[in-house]
Amino acid sequence: MPTQTENINRDLINNTTLLSSGTEYRNEQFYNVILGTDYHINKLNVLTLSGFFAYEIEDQPSQTNFNFTDANDMVTTEWRRTETTEATNPKYKYELQYKKGFEDSKDHMFLFSALGNFFGKDQSSDFQDIYDSGSISEELQQTRTNFKEAVYTFKADYTKPFSEKLTLETGAQYVINDVSNDFEVSDLIGSDWVSDPDLTNIFQFNQKVLGVYSTGAYEGDKWGIKLGLRMENTDLNTLLETTGEENSQNYTNFFPTLHTSYKLTESFSLQAGYSKRVYRPRLWDLNPFFNIRNNFSIRTGNPNLMPEFTDSYEVTGIYIIGKTSLNFGVYHRYTTDVIERVSTFENNVNTTKPVNIGTNRATGVEFNAKYTAVKWLSFMADMNYNYFNRQGSLEGTSFDFNADQWSGRLTSKLKLPADIDMEITGRYRSPFQTVQAEISGNIWADFGFRKKILKGKGVVSLNIRDIFASRVRESVVDQSDFYLYTWRQRGRFVTAGFSYGFGKGEAMEFRGRRH
Repeated sequence: MPTQTENINRDLINNTTLLSSGTEYRNEQFYNVILGTDYHINKLNVLTLSGFFAYEIEDQPSQTNFNFTDANDMVTTEWRRTETTEATNPKYKYELQYKKGFEDSKDHMFLFSALGNFFGKDQSSDFQDIYDSGSISEELQQTRTNFKEAVYTFKADYTKPFSEKLTLETGAQYVINDVSNDFEVSDLIGSDWVSDPDLTNIFQFNQKVLGVYSTGAYEGDKWGIKLGLRMENTDLNTLLETTGEENSQNYTNFFPTLHTSYKLTESFSLQAGYSKRVYRPRLWDLNPFFNIRNNFSIRTGNPNLMPEFTDSYEVTGIYIIGKTSLNFGVYHRYTTDVIERVSTFENNVNTTKPVNIGTNRATGVEFNAKYTAVKWLSFMADMNYNYFNRQGSLEGTSFDFNADQWSGRLTSKLKLPADIDMEITGRYRSPFQTVQAEISGNIWADFGFRKKILKGKGVVSLNIRDIFASRVRESVVDQSDFYLYTWRQRGRFVTAGFSYGFGKGEAMEFRGRRH
């Protein structure tokens, strides 16, 4: 899984430039064991126990080439930074589920589940800086990572239909997330490895989220409505053990939802809705540690991040005629505490960190369509356009601006003789602006092939992601005192697979995804 990278760090005050480019590899082996069983206590009560264990072995060699030019555009220093990284990642997941049905209705049920996930990483890396000009010394660094994450989810749902038109759903969910990341950077000084105290720490992350929710739905012949309310309490604690830096957050929020629909004719209906949503920072948005593969272009986390909250309003029209279905909608979304990655520049080092910056108001249109030309050929198309207004400031700098963006997707599916299915998808994403950067547009395509064999119990598949190797991420940050250019391409990725299902189950589909 090679990734190509290119970076330009330009100091506009001293007129110096640092160029870096390289190739990163990620060679992986996976071993998986999956097992599950159902126990039918009687016709209304079922217990399910399932789980899997996976073991992953990683080998990540890389090389990054650097050259530094002075104010006279003369190359003063050239060097190569090589990396050898090895890691083992054990992971397992298990779930106990109990489902109870009721005699009065097949939709009347109670469901309880307890789910556990564990992921670990034991990783070591060796870095070597080899100078071709400007220095005769070589610099050696090592990193060590001991990462453990456990997630436990307990969920109970109850659904009760009071009639064919009226249904009540209620439930609760409790999620516990515990993480420990022990990260150390060492430099070779003389003949001894010396730990770097500025880059070494133990990051502890603990988050508990309790949610209680209820939804009532009425579905008439022409008119329907669904009203819900969810209450969530979040208790978040992070700790950097070495420095003693702590961040504790405890907040309770209510998330109402309201959706309604009206059927004007047999082929045309309208829908409208409102919902409030939350986006909590991901673990790697909070974790302040980083990979020093390119130690002049660093991505790091921010343990003080707050969640984003969004109020979403939308109206959609649905039109069905013959072999074609069309959906057209308009929406408005208002988001507070928007999370953006912001770059700081010092000594030619670009450090990007996520921060909460102001608000975002986005108004847009969505369109999707499906057309079944014949039984063996169908097309699906999606398009989304929005115009947005950003407002906010950071350390006295205003980030107010207006911009727009759009994206589209076209998928064609073919069912061929001999139990062969094919699918090709093309996607486009327009250029767009963030608080600091201009992100370039992108166009790419994916292909999938699948054939059933052995009387339908076996499946042979071929998947190609990014057929033309055109999917890149390119960005430019142009500030008054520094300029940054970043280009990254993961490239074409091909998987081929075979699966065989037996017993009462259907044949599995291999899609080249990791467990």
